Amino acid sequence: MSEPTGSAGGTLPLAGMRVVALEQAVAAPLATRHLADLGAEVIKIERRGEGDFARQYDDAVHGIASHFVWLNRGKRSVAIDLKHRRGREIVADLIAGADVVVQNLAPGAAARLGLDADTLRAAHPALVVATISGYGSGGPWAERKAYDLLVQAESGLVSITGTPDSAAKTGIPTSDIAAGMYVVTSVLSALLRRERTGEGASIEVSMLEATAEWLGHPMYVQMYAGRQLPRMGLSHAAIAPYDAYPTADGQVLIGVQNDRGWQVLCREVFDDAGLAEDTRFTTNLLRVEHRAACDAAVGARTAVWSTVDLEERLAVAGVAAARVNRMAELVDHPQLAARDRWRPVETAAGPVKGLLPPMQFTDIELPMGPVPGLGEHTAEVLTELGVRPEEQDRLRADGVW
Repeated sequence: MSEPTGSAGGTLPLAGMRVVALEQAVAAPLATRHLADLGAEVIKIERRGEGDFARQYDDAVHGIASHFVWLNRGKRSVAIDLKHRRGREIVADLIAGADVVVQNLAPGAAARLGLDADTLRAAHPALVVATISGYGSGGPWAERKAYDLLVQAESGLVSITGTPDSAAKTGIPTSDIAAGMYVVTSVLSALLRRERTGEGASIEVSMLEATAEWLGHPMYVQMYAGRQLPRMGLSHAAIAPYDAYPTADGQVLIGVQNDRGWQVLCREVFDDAGLAEDTRFTTNLLRVEHRAACDAAVGARTAVWSTVDLEERLAVAGVAAARVNRMAELVDHPQLAARDRWRPVETAAGPVKGLLPPMQFTDIELPMGPVPGLGEHTAEVLTELGVRPEEQDRLRADGVW
């Protein structure tokens, strides 16, 4: 059988790999969707009748939940009752032919079902098993439920997010995404090692630890300077000027990363040598110390320009800047359009727009397979496992699928 290929003819990186996903919500589905994008066959095990509870989050995409469309394209859905002995046997048969298992079930659930890493690796030493949890398998918090916002709060992320007057969560599920991305990199690393040594791997990623890793800067400031970073809104705790500044008809975010950039902003954009030579602002440390005065000086100068004209001056001078866009501007972003990043993704409600995966190969375009309906592939997968039609009917009557 020939290897699956991308649209440009190259072989997909994970062609021939099978991933069994015991997953729900965001963290594990994000990880396995990236593996599917890279060419793996991902079989998503869902609860019979209800499925992944992310299916019920909203109905924004032609009646389908936006999270589910985002995170589950390119997978095959098998709806099965894991509390039923025969259901567990079917999943065990699937895992016997798999390369990777990813799961983020509730604490202790996988072990009760006999689907934990120790049990699976004992039966299949070459298997790569990745487990996502809220707080890890050990320690006093091991059995606690963890949702993204809870971990954002517990990790301290919300303490540095928002404005001076009000803490805020991030607008996306950051802790879920952090954990999911560490699963992707660790699974790929484990598969590479297996190619060399033949050994599988048991991988554990906790949402708390993944988020804590992303909090390196404020964490080190706390540990070694004894200082909690303040909530800065659109500003930056360690750099100035770095904020959204008014224009005659809107605002532009400007980020000056170094002292040379400050000189360029003052002299080439503002045409103001006096501001460039102001002794309160000549170094970043001084600008941070006098942040309010620095921001006021920058804002007074940006306000005389229209947004379009100021953006042009900043771009010509090479000063980092951005519009403060809403989602509508992202959807219509000229850069995404110019780079032809949108593709149709099939769903039960018809095609929807989806962004190509961020990882771009020169010889292939990664596939963007359909979003599966609940249990859409159960009968197909059972047939592939050798379950005869009459037994499938019996299993269905018994409530196994």
